[in-house]
Amino acid sequence: MRGSDLKGAVFAALFAALAATSSAWAEEPAGDVPRRVVSMNLCTDQLALALADPSQIVSVSHFATDPSMSVHWKQAEDLPVNFGRAEEISILHPDLVLADTWSNPDTIRMLRTLGIRVEQLPPGTSLPEIRGRIETMGKLLGHPGRAAKMLADFDARLAAIQTPAPGLKAAIIGPSGYGYGPRTLEGQILEMAGFQNVVSGPGLDWGGRLPLEDLVMDRPDLVVVGGSQGGTGTSRAQEVLAHPVLRDLPVVRGLRDASWTCGAPAMLNAVGQLATLGRKIEKEKSRQ
Repeated sequence: MRGSDLKGAVFAALFAALAATSSAWAEEPAGDVPRRVVSMNLCTDQLALALADPSQIVSVSHFATDPSMSVHWKQAEDLPVNFGRAEEISILHPDLVLADTWSNPDTIRMLRTLGIRVEQLPPGTSLPEIRGRIETMGKLLGHPGRAAKMLADFDARLAAIQTPAPGLKAAIIGPSGYGYGPRTLEGQILEMAGFQNVVSGPGLDWGGRLPLEDLVMDRPDLVVVGGSQGGTGTSRAQEVLAHPVLRDLPVVRGLRDASWTCGAPAMLNAVGQLATLGRKIEKEKSRQ
């Protein structure tokens, strides 16, 4: 073999070896990708179940298997559940624990004292916060590409929802007559669906107890009544939701399901339902 041919062959071999190595690096997960993930919060459950490899998750919160609260309850059925206690989480030997800002501080402190990595994600209510949670979760689990796709799908679905023209007013009322303000997830769902939230004003950013008389005076076009599990129940707090004054308002019950629970893509199901109701109300008003 001539010198030039040998040189070319050597370069070709080196190039092929480098290409193979680069390909292997690209396919091999990063060294800090967690292999044993525990989620101790319902909303971190939802994102983890949607973004992680099934083999990564070793436990989810006990709420994750409840169909009234969890949209991924089927996925969670075969997983061990936890009640957010340090002793039950630590024996699982996790390399990552996912928690919420409001998760039990004693549990968080004990796990960190034991040298276990805990990441606390702030609650997601506004669109920027929801997007931030998804992106952060993707990075924590080692799947930023999946998170980017989830965000792109989320944006496309939201853009495709046909909302009514501005002007319709609505309120979401829970037990004890609690009204959900604009900074709550419920308030954000209302806004994204094209409604003006009547539970607003000084001191009501996060909501508050709303006198039913005030609600009647606001003359809302829609009142969503009940908790995430529907029904009015029999407790004193639930009795308010059966008050006779509500009979004279455009009330809808049983609408709030698991899609209302967390700032995640499933919330767009709730937005879509409300937007459809809004367009129906809009059409009926135009006939009057």
